[in-house]
Amino acid sequence: MSNQPRSPSRRGFLRQSLAIAPAVGLLGTSAFAPTQHATAAAQPSAYAPRYFTAPEWEFLQAAVDRLIPANEDGPGALEAGVPEFIDREMEAAYGHGGFWYMQGPFVPDTPSTLGYQLRFTPRDLYRTAIAAIDDWCRKQHDKDFPALAPEVRDEVLHQLEKGGITLEQVPAATFFAQLLQNTKEGYFADPMYGGNRQMGGWKMIGFPGARADYADWIEQPGKVYPLGPVSIRGERQS
Repeated sequence: MSNQPRSPSRRGFLRQSLAIAPAVGLLGTSAFAPTQHATAAAQPSAYAPRYFTAPEWEFLQAAVDRLIPANEDGPGALEAGVPEFIDREMEAAYGHGGFWYMQGPFVPDTPSTLGYQLRFTPRDLYRTAIAAIDDWCRKQHDKDFPALAPEVRDEVLHQLEKGGITLEQVPAATFFAQLLQNTKEGYFADPMYGGNRQMGGWKMIGFPGARADYADWIEQPGKVYPLGPVSIRGERQS
């Protein structure tokens, strides 16, 4: 296929990352594109965040830009609309912990096999962690996270992933895992949820999308479907 990505390694990594959690560590610093600043790397977007404040929004863009940067193979997280996807998540039931068991007692040191153990809903986790990370960056680098050079942002993310940074209230590795998971979701989810803009994530890995979706016909009982059947191997009948 002529439109396949030119870098099998990146395509393979993104395919595997749908099921495997650690991403920054697997990508390595060399895989990050040399963009200078998150807000300068992507096309302007008319989307106005509903949950995140202006500083939080800038952090989110600066972070996801380094997790999935744009390069010659395809769009990065910013071009794919990942921040918009995450912001929408925060306003939905997911962001409010509607799908999680959120009753105490909370035991953060419990093995991960026993599930999420923090009192924060996803939206509270983002708000608390972003403030703590920006505070840490100001103490260490005299700048907020979004204002750091790309290679410094990469190092901060690596430290978060390894739990090498102590944040007030929030385990760094837990927040990083949440951010990474939501970034991947926003990159590969159906565009109807705000991410995967122009289906760039799907085109990168060769996913055909929902070609067998008959949702439009569910509410039309008795109406004859006008197209013939298609077999898995592509055989068609009129």
